[in-house]
Amino acid sequence: MSEAARAAVPRTNRLGLALADYKGAKTTLCAGCGHNAISERILDAFFEMGVPPERVAKLSGIGCSSKSPAYFMGRSHAFNAVHGRMPSVATGAVLANRRLLALGVSGDGDTASIGLGQFSHLMRRNLPMIYVVEDNGVYGLTKGQFSATADAGSTLKTGVVNELPAIDTCALAIQLGASFVGRSFSGDKRQLSAMLKAAVAHRGTAMLDVVSPCVTFNDHEGSTKSYGYMKDHDEPLHEISFVPSFEEIDVEYAAGTSVDVRMHDGSHLRLRKLEEDYDPRDKVRALSRIAESHGRGEVLTGVLWVDPDAPTFLDLLQLPEEPLATLPAERLRPPREALAAVLEEFR
Repeated sequence: MSEAARAAVPRTNRLGLALADYKGAKTTLCAGCGHNAISERILDAFFEMGVPPERVAKLSGIGCSSKSPAYFMGRSHAFNAVHGRMPSVATGAVLANRRLLALGVSGDGDTASIGLGQFSHLMRRNLPMIYVVEDNGVYGLTKGQFSATADAGSTLKTGVVNELPAIDTCALAIQLGASFVGRSFSGDKRQLSAMLKAAVAHRGTAMLDVVSPCVTFNDHEGSTKSYGYMKDHDEPLHEISFVPSFEEIDVEYAAGTSVDVRMHDGSHLRLRKLEEDYDPRDKVRALSRIAESHGRGEVLTGVLWVDPDAPTFLDLLQLPEEPLATLPAERLRPPREALAAVLEEFR
């Protein structure tokens, strides 16, 4: 085969699938939207990890973010739930079929406002799933009002100043019981890709808050979710590299070095590798660092907290290894004798 012919053959993963097998519909989001960059990173991560698309259940609620699952892995299962109620659907899907890899994509409004109660209970249950918050600080579908993650002091295009403190979904997830919590930026391809691969390999709830600037309503002077603000205030904990068990990757870099990451709007984000000794297994330190970063007006990125040994919701319920959805009726339905014994106890 000639060099030209070899170059024309698409690259495949460990399943023999090409990148095209992980694509979805054409995006209808605004040009330059950070959500599209997140979709690309999800697509790449699942391709490189060799996850069968048919094994994935994509779940979402309502909002710009909740449209994005249509734009990757078109061969996967998908359910677009009502506003703020995606965690209930995810819980039902995973309990019925534990072999599914649940991927929830939500937004800051869908998660931290109308869906805050459902989000809280999902985190405390440590359900095996990946939960991505595409966080832009505004309601993009309803013309850019503040969301609950908008920082105090940030402004709208109209000049209105937000006077309410922001809800930090990472701090909340750590406190409630999620076993993998991280924050990244949609323009940081390397960091976000590594975090998504690690999330695929994690057993419990992997919650990733991804700051995703809204180019239409929240990329102006005064916004703390804009490209310019992120460029000046992003403070990564450490540079992340995840090595899958089936592929070895050598990465050499020195602590304290910096790297320029070109964002999709053409600007550059300067990231500096910090704190090689940061221990993401220290919950108190994780919460302390988040609080410190807020005090300095910085956006802390990296894997903030991980507990690989935490029991999942499936462990606590002692579900069988075979998915409930595939069990025959005689194993799901108690026999007449068992029902009679239960009724007898109430006589």
